[in-house]
Parts: sequence; structure tokens; C-alpha cells
Amino acid sequence: MAAKTFHLEIVTPQGMLFDADVQSFSAPGSMGAFQVLANHAPLLASLTVGEVKLSGVDGRNTRFSTSGGFVEVLGNKVVMVAETAERADEIDVARAQMAADREKERLAGRPGEAERELARAALQRALNRLKVAGRAR
Repeated sequence: MAAKTFHLEIVTPQGMLFDADVQSFSAPGSMGAFQVLANHAPLLASLTVGEVKLSGVDGRNTRFSTSGGFVEVLGNKVVMVAETAERADEIDVARAQMAADREKERLAGRPGEAERELARAALQRALNRLKVAGRAR
């Protein structure tokens, strides 16, 4: 019996990142992580920093690091509009580590409240990229 599939599009400000049929899609929702399978009920969800995982029609998993956005599920089609999304195997680990180190230094410098929040958010994104990249190896 063939696996049940649905169409997934992942779009970023830079353009279409992914456009194919998949068996499953998991994402870091703002209200908690969620998974979509074929014939899922309609859904609109906001995303947070985290890992997106999909299982292709061949059963292979692909992972992405994302920093937020929205997902719409409607009629066996999922559209993820992401602020940023990067395939795990394409993450520049050295660059992500440099970003994490830079933000840790920034936080150690005792910045003001607004700058501290920006540094925390940037650190969270960098650490997420490192985590997701580590799973790809």
C-alpha cells in the first residue's frame, strides 16, 4: 500500500526553499510542537525558533532550522512561510558558532534591557542552528 502524502511548500523572503510531496511534517509551533499527516484538519499556526522535520515520499527525513513564521494546512496542502529556514546539511556550523559566541559576549557585557532581549533572541537562533546541524551529521 502506498504511503499517504500531501504537498508541502516552504517559502522564505529569499524564495521557495522546498516544494514537494511528503508523508509528514513537524514544526515548532508557538503554542507547542505539532505534526501534520495526510488529510489533516485545516490549521493556521504561528512558529517559533526550532526545528522543522519532514519525511519525504521515499521515507527519508529532512530537517530545517527556522526562526519563526506561519503554517497553513488546507486541503492536503501545507504552506510554511518562514522568517528564515535553512536545511540542516547546509548550515554553516562555523558561522553559527561565531554568532553564538558573539551574542554570549554581548550578554556578558551587561547590555541594557532592549539590547539584552535582542542578544538573547540572536543567541537562541544561533544555538538552534547548531543543534539542527548536529543532527544532520
